[in-house]
Order: sequence, then C-alpha cells, then structure tokens
Amino acid sequence: SLPNVQVLRPADAIETAAAWKIAMESTKNPTAIILTRQNVTTLENTSVENVSKGAYIVGHEVDHIDAIIIATGSEVNLAMEAKKALFEQGIDVRVVSMPSMELFEKQDDDYKETVLPRNVRARLSIEMASDFGWYKYVGLDGAVIGIDTFGASAPAAKIIEEYGFTVENIVETVKG
Repeated sequence: SLPNVQVLRPADAIETAAAWKIAMESTKNPTAIILTRQNVTTLENTSVENVSKGAYIVGHEVDHIDAIIIATGSEVNLAMEAKKALFEQGIDVRVVSMPSMELFEKQDDDYKETVLPRNVRARLSIEMASDFGWYKYVGLDGAVIGIDTFGASAPAAKIIEEYGFTVENIVETVKG
C-alpha cells in the first residue's frame, strides 16, 4: 500500500520548526509543508510539541466556550484577531490551530475531545484553500470559510477581503 502523505500548514515560526522536525523524523510517510507568503507574527501559545498532535488549543476561552474557531497556517493569526474582537462583544471563543488533519486523526478520542469538545457545536474553520475535509470538524451546525474556486488574480489584500478572510467576516459568521 502507498504511504499516507502528512500535510502540515504551520501558523508561525515555531510551528514551522515543528513541521520540519516532523518531516525529518518521518521514515514511513512523505511530508508536505505548506508555507504562506503572508507576513505572520509568532503567536504566544504555539508549541513544537503540540504540532505533533495535529491540532491543539492556541487561544483558550476565558470563562466558557461559546464557539470554536479552527484554523491552519496564516489563518491562525486571523483567528486570534477575531477572538479578541468577539470577546469585546461578549463572545468567548476557543481558537484551535490545526496544522495537520492527518496527525490529529492519529490521536485518541480523549485527546480529540479535549481540543474539540462534542458539546460545542458552534464551530468555524478558516483556511485559504478548499473547504474539503473541514466539515468533519465543524459538523452540520458549523461553518467553513474557504476558497472553492480557482484563478482569481488581484493584489493580496483585495483577494483576502473578497473571499471573506477578514476579522469582520469571521465575527459575523461566528455570531451567526
């Protein structure tokens, strides 16, 4: 049988180092590390160890979870900005960085439940790519912000706004 490809979309420099470590230590699976051309900041709670789990909490809720935003790559920075804006409006959001669906699927059910508790059905995923695969994590009540077309060409800021990858759109989507 063919080996499964591990795909990793790191959010920042720390997750990029982790992705490289995973790729170098992999002896059975080819690894694709997908990097952004966008400028990203190094986030406060990213972790080399947690990247190996495929997904982890990068932005904890303050008191309770009203919704979960799952993001990957540069979109984790955007999710963290939206988290702040939502909290100012009284909505307490957990942000999950998911650099690798494949690695997350290898985790046990207890771990998956600690990251994405089943009882929180208000969920949103954000990825500047196809929405393929995300509905497994957001469920029937969740939403996906993605791009399912090909060939748009414009300055980056215009494309990002056109496809709804803005704090304002994320806030409105989470508010439902």
